[in-house]
Amino acid sequence: FSINMKTYTTFEEVDNDLKRYKLERDIAWEEFKLTKSEFKEDLQPLNWLSTALKLTGKYSFIALIRKWLFKK
Repeated sequence: FSINMKTYTTFEEVDNDLKRYKLERDIAWEEFKLTKSEFKEDLQPLNWLSTALKLTGKYSFIALIRKWLFKK
């Protein structure tokens, strides 16, 4: 197992990498907050009800079609 370490020749290179890493960290943090917010919304009871109604409607329609097809 070897680690490739970058060799810097100027402080400007170091500063540029530090800025890039900070931006990458900030982007990752914002993505995490967005995911957390979406997860929180998914846990709301109103969203559960909406999902349940959609599934019920879908399966009720399928059940009606089956009943109609196999009745003949």
